[in-house]
Amino acid sequence: MKAVVCTALTGAHSLKVMEWPSRAPGYGEIRVAIYAAGVNFGDLLVTTGKYQVKLTPPFVLGTEGAGVVMDCGEGVSTFKPGDRVLVQNNDVRQCFADDVTLPAIRAVHVPAGIRLTDIAGFPLNFGTSYYALKHRANLQPGEVLAVHGASGGVGLAAVKLGKMLGATVIATGGDDKKLQKVRAEGADFVVNTNREPLTERIRELTSGRGADVSFDPVGGDVFDATMRSTAIDGRVLVVGFAGGRIPSAPANRILFGGLSVVGAPYGGFTQRHPDRWAELMTGLLDKVRTGALTPLIHQRMGFEQAPKALSLVAGRKIVGKCLLLSERGLTGEP
Repeated sequence: MKAVVCTALTGAHSLKVMEWPSRAPGYGEIRVAIYAAGVNFGDLLVTTGKYQVKLTPPFVLGTEGAGVVMDCGEGVSTFKPGDRVLVQNNDVRQCFADDVTLPAIRAVHVPAGIRLTDIAGFPLNFGTSYYALKHRANLQPGEVLAVHGASGGVGLAAVKLGKMLGATVIATGGDDKKLQKVRAEGADFVVNTNREPLTERIRELTSGRGADVSFDPVGGDVFDATMRSTAIDGRVLVVGFAGGRIPSAPANRILFGGLSVVGAPYGGFTQRHPDRWAELMTGLLDKVRTGALTPLIHQRMGFEQAPKALSLVAGRKIVGKCLLLSERGLTGEP
């Protein structure tokens, strides 16, 4: 089969499309014909050896994708050949390939009416954001949600989910054109952190209170400002450190602000509780089916354009999600 292979830990230009062995499913596993796969910031980190889980080249990239079940190993009763599925393969990745073999518990059914080449980049962004907002922060209707890094895949998903959950959403970022797109996707207010003081602007928009929930996948200086712009008794969600610097939370501000600083380790959650992950993802897919959620696709590309896709991620040129399509996905889908 064809696969996008990382041949060295030197970034996007190390990716090559080459032949890679396909594997028959073992006990509890399924083999899925991939139609499309989502491109993530974590893929870029893996190719440079900066991700927390180190992989030794050569290896196949891709943590999430959508496709059709080809065959099932013994002990699998939840799927059959021909089923359309969404997969999240945190353990070994390998979704940037014509097919992937993975545990059946890492897949969910895709409802009729949803195109595989629309939904392939859904699990990580929307799963992370929903887990953080609902499971960890218990965001309530009428609350104010501040989403930092809002034009990125995870941030934009948080904006959409925040609106779906009934919150007023303040979206922040550093690019006016991107923020215009985020506003068009549902944000109530936008703040350009390169031109406006983040803390002061959020407090101004909330009549001095601050945000009830602050969603931070950026870290660094943004986290420092987040600690000052979250309301008394508010919740600060630590989602990631895309800005590079891992910050520290001042204990006195946590104490006197009554703040809850909450980690949202989505990857670990999916591995520890695959049944709860499947329930979460099935519920979100039903929202897509009904039109309550619509993933924003920045661009669809073939496997040979994987270096370009990762370069766009590295240059922060993407609003929403880039997808890589296999030959199946480029020619059509069931």
